[in-house]
Amino acid sequence: MSLFGGQTLEVGCDIDIEQTQRSFHAHAVPDGVDIQPGDRVVVHGAPSVGFGEHVTCRSTATVIRGGVLRRLWAEVAQVFELTELYEVGFQPIAESARQPKYLARS
Repeated sequence: MSLFGGQTLEVGCDIDIEQTQRSFHAHAVPDGVDIQPGDRVVVHGAPSVGFGEHVTCRSTATVIRGGVLRRLWAEVAQVFELTELYEVGFQPIAESARQPKYLARS
């Protein structure tokens, strides 16, 4: 394995793209390849999807393996990216925003 990587593999992949009120996602799963931190995947020929559509299809992908430094950097960076999620949705509600307790019930 080289220091920076660079080994490339051409493989088939399954594509699942949905853009609806229920779900908004895009998944590409390469065939027979275990993706590891630091690897990059380039999907070729993915379709465009408009709102309200859900598409599944087959395509090809190029997997570019990460080397030792890229894998190490990915492992370190993921810790800092994960801590950004801690700030979402855990702030206390301000006193002025709370509903008064004396409102009449109907």
